[in-house]
Amino acid sequence: MRRRLLLTLPLLTTLPARAAASTALPSVRVIEPPLAMPGLDRQRTLRLCLPASYASEPGRRYPVIYMHDGQNLFDAATSFAGEWGVDETMQTLGFEALVVGIDNGGEHRNTEMAPYDHPELGKAEGRAYLDFIVKTVKPFIDAGWRTQAGREHTAMIGSSMGGLISHAAMLWHGDTFSRFGLFSPSYWAAPQLFDDTARATLPTDTRVHLYCGGREGGSMAGQTRQMHRRLARQLPPEQLGIHIAAEAQHNEAAWRAELPAALKFLFRPG
Repeated sequence: MRRRLLLTLPLLTTLPARAAASTALPSVRVIEPPLAMPGLDRQRTLRLCLPASYASEPGRRYPVIYMHDGQNLFDAATSFAGEWGVDETMQTLGFEALVVGIDNGGEHRNTEMAPYDHPELGKAEGRAYLDFIVKTVKPFIDAGWRTQAGREHTAMIGSSMGGLISHAAMLWHGDTFSRFGLFSPSYWAAPQLFDDTARATLPTDTRVHLYCGGREGGSMAGQTRQMHRRLARQLPPEQLGIHIAAEAQHNEAAWRAELPAALKFLFRPG
């Protein structure tokens, strides 16, 4: 029963549960038309949050944060069970960066964000999904907006299965991203990541913020601590953070509360 409950967790961020008024700030826009996903025969909508100074400082370039589950990042009207409030958080912190939200694939979410095949989740499409981000989304964003395109200015943040595939990106695309926010990563769905992480050689400037709620159930917190120990063998303490929020559960409210600390650790804004 516990495993059955855990298997439902990645699905909690797929579709809106009820109609709600839009809460997105004017800095957020939906990019149309959706981008084609090579190798997956699908299309995907992007949501873009621009920094406050973007229009007033036309010569300035900005770091970029790529995030999964775009429907849940900026707007209660499109979220499943509350939004992350990424736009409000960026405004409150005064942190000037572009945030690119990549919508999840609904019924395809679990397989797209799975690094490896899983007997219950199905055949993994994680490599194709990450290739879409690296080879299609990032070039599209870098060509259309004033970004700091180098890996040292580029982050990936995700939760649940999004945290899992963000960890895979750290291993497979360390030449594109250098900063990773791994929120409630579903390591139970890809135990291979433990050995693959132990064998990996991470770039020396990689920064990682691990987070998990203490009330998420199953082995979530324990596996997050275990992965922290694996990463601590490769990264110095100042580049590796972990926070287990004892009373937090597996939901957008918890991830919203953690986001400011993660951004401060990964980018040290201000």
